[in-house]
Amino acid sequence: MEGAKLLDKTDCDMIELNISCPNIKAAGLAWGMSADTAYYCVSAVRAVTKKPLMVKLSPNAADNRPIAVACIKAGADAISLINMIHGVAIDIDKGKPFFNNVHAGYSGPGLKPLALRIVYDVVQEINKLPPEQRVPVVGIGGICTWQDAVEFIMAGASAVEIGQAKFTNPNVAIDIQNGLRAFMKSHGYHSLSEMRGIAQVARHNSARTDEKGRFADLHAMMKKS
Repeated sequence: MEGAKLLDKTDCDMIELNISCPNIKAAGLAWGMSADTAYYCVSAVRAVTKKPLMVKLSPNAADNRPIAVACIKAGADAISLINMIHGVAIDIDKGKPFFNNVHAGYSGPGLKPLALRIVYDVVQEINKLPPEQRVPVVGIGGICTWQDAVEFIMAGASAVEIGQAKFTNPNVAIDIQNGLRAFMKSHGYHSLSEMRGIAQVARHNSARTDEKGRFADLHAMMKKS
């Protein structure tokens, strides 16, 4: 809260509230693991700043859909996800965990399918809200190429963030921007909004991605057979 108060007095355009940090003991991560704690945390920060507030969620939560909705109800202007997953590294010379906290954040290309699935599901959940209550979703996790960015946008992301890829390619953001422009031109897209969310199955057929829906679909298939 104190950080948000300080930033509220600056020229920063937006505050990204990280309630899902995997690199500290419990504190940051704990806020993003349930809808109730997320609502409490976001509400408290929302009360002390007028800046646009984007909330960063964890892939380690059981289900981010109700957590995202709780954040929106608490005053979030956007949702970003995912943060890093928990990983462990072992120092084989010393025979002990490499990190003092044992667990640490893991990122990189291997995260993309998980991140894309969570973004897809959260966007689908947000789309169930009345239009005036919906907020943008920013995709994060394993984005290294323009093709990765296109996947996230087609899944419904309004924008993407790039992290780990910048360590191996400092020009990755420019490369993605150029590749995205070329792709849009070759496929006849005039704006990002024309392809944003087009991969959401609700726009194509009646397939369901929630657990109850999948069970009902499976049950119906078994009855037919």
